[in-house]
Amino acid sequence: MIDKNLKIKLRPTQISDLDILFKFQMDKESGYLAAFMPKDPTDKLAYIEKYTKLLNDATVNNQTIIIDNVIVGSIAKFLMEGDTEITYWIDRKFWGQGIATATLKIFLVIETYRPIFGRVAFDNFGSQKVLEKCGFVEIGKDKGFANARHSEIEEYIYKLSDS
Repeated sequence: MIDKNLKIKLRPTQISDLDILFKFQMDKESGYLAAFMPKDPTDKLAYIEKYTKLLNDATVNNQTIIIDNVIVGSIAKFLMEGDTEITYWIDRKFWGQGIATATLKIFLVIETYRPIFGRVAFDNFGSQKVLEKCGFVEIGKDKGFANARHSEIEEYIYKLSDS
């Protein structure tokens, strides 16, 4: 259920946001559900270098999610193997409040390129529901190595089209 009183603000991610966003990645439960993490999610220098590059990449749309002047997560559009993809991360302290769904709906107004794809671990039911509530439809499955789980897992592929 989405809290209608949430005042979600999106703004382009700034380098100064990266310290806070990095801390969210350190949460083990969040990382497990995200599954597809860097080999060493504790390597802050690698994280800062990667995202500093991405912030300067015109094909990437990185936005920071803010509620009541508090950074609660991030959302981004990026290109992978020629497809436009979506990714988001909400600080676990804010799970279950409808923030991911509301944020994705706002982001999809800003980011109008379609089709756009979302990928989610087979057992990340929360993210599956977020994508479905925002009009994404499951179109396939894939397997990939999930660093957070140290094994290959199945992921579901979702697609949002204009129609």
